[in-house]
Amino acid sequence: MREILKKLYETNNLDLNELTFLIENVDEATITDIKEKAKELNQKIYGNKIYIRALLEFSNYCRKNCMYCGLRKDNENVDRFRLDKNQIVDSIGKAYDFGYRSFVMQSGEDEYYTKDILSDIIFTLKEKFEGIAITLSIGERKFEEYEAFKKAGADRFLLRHETANEKQYEKLHPGMSFEERVRCLHDLKSLGYQVGAGFLVGLPKTSSQIMVENLRFLKELQPHMVGIGPLIIHNDTPLKNFSNGSVEDTFFYLAITRLLLPKAMLPVTTAVNTLDKNGLERGIHSGGNVLMLNLSPQEVKQKYELYKNRETKSVYDLDKVAERLENLGYEAYIGRGDHIDWSI
Repeated sequence: MREILKKLYETNNLDLNELTFLIENVDEATITDIKEKAKELNQKIYGNKIYIRALLEFSNYCRKNCMYCGLRKDNENVDRFRLDKNQIVDSIGKAYDFGYRSFVMQSGEDEYYTKDILSDIIFTLKEKFEGIAITLSIGERKFEEYEAFKKAGADRFLLRHETANEKQYEKLHPGMSFEERVRCLHDLKSLGYQVGAGFLVGLPKTSSQIMVENLRFLKELQPHMVGIGPLIIHNDTPLKNFSNGSVEDTFFYLAITRLLLPKAMLPVTTAVNTLDKNGLERGIHSGGNVLMLNLSPQEVKQKYELYKNRETKSVYDLDKVAERLENLGYEAYIGRGDHIDWSI
């Protein structure tokens, strides 16, 4: 174990067998050491800044039927909504006036927002609000759609792979293929997006080998962002009788990811903060450096129900968040906050 850790800390890489040994034999003392090294590495690269993204959930319609997601197409208990262009521009404008410059636009896979409609919204936002970064999180699209959104001004794209094991992926995503997911991620990289991938912790029938596959997939893809969160069960999904994923395991995999991808932007996810009231602090102590605060209109915020009792800190709660960060020795940063290899 000592030699494996030495290699990980010095080279930021482990092969499949080394990762497998680490995951299957790690103890509490080693986990503590890994987290501390991840925190130190993040501070070395990004200093004491925690990058705040303003998150707008603009539609909860979805054409997909992912087995764990409350927004799945077949869930008839969802109170569906869509924001129109004026609502989107107004919501982002209020947060812009507050000082935010990094915005994440997230939705289910909603085909209402065609290439032309969404490109027009993106173009308007970039013209109206100088210096902002726009991240899209809208799922799988054709290459020409991704290309159009990029030309309109989109900067980043989040598309978690959820699991890098093809069999598990296709079991949990009816009618979808892992090959198509990978195609999307590579298309996005080829178009010059800052790309985010990531996985869920605690999916049914997940083995240590599958977690190794997740980590190796990320190492090979080299995404700019990685979202890692615990599975949280929704009662209106086929996984309703399973258990939530482990927060402890999530922090461990967050730390390992920081060590494998030193420059990655790593969010402390909403799911972590939902299951653990100290999730923000513990995530930062595990190498996390991004937080997403919600700017969705109050009347729709609770309708974006990926899972029940979701913790949603508002963009206007910044003072409270900043105070918690200051107590840890960090600064809340609401500028663009690009990946270290991208000029601001």
